[in-house]
Amino acid sequence: MSKFDRKIPYNDLPLLPPQADIETKNILRKTISAGRALAQLNGALLNLPNTNLFLDTIYLQEAKASSEVENIITTNDELYKSLVADRKIENTATKEVLSYKEALWLSLEQLKTKPFITTNLCIKIVQCIKQTDASN
Repeated sequence: MSKFDRKIPYNDLPLLPPQADIETKNILRKTISAGRALAQLNGALLNLPNTNLFLDTIYLQEAKASSEVENIITTNDELYKSLVADRKIENTATKEVLSYKEALWLSLEQLKTKPFITTNLCIKIVQCIKQTDASN
């Protein structure tokens, strides 16, 4: 196996859309089963007294996992301590993950009012992550 070089594109990737039939019976069955599971989750969420608490936890875990791809590592313990503490966050990785979570919430709220991604939305997201009002 040759060594990976990020400067050379990987040209052996198949073109999209795939030529193979991806709507097989097995895939369609799994899609139906996934739809049922999502409906059950939706029903369970409706019974919670505060769905935002549940969603906030999921968004926080997503922000943590996404940040790890960029080698920004923190622990669940640090994240949850920072959420409930009224003190300044010392750990820069934790601070960045929390900014990612806030940007995710901001994005979803903005998409509720305007259901498409605009340049201004992208700017707001970056400003939220970077915690700045500067437009550059």
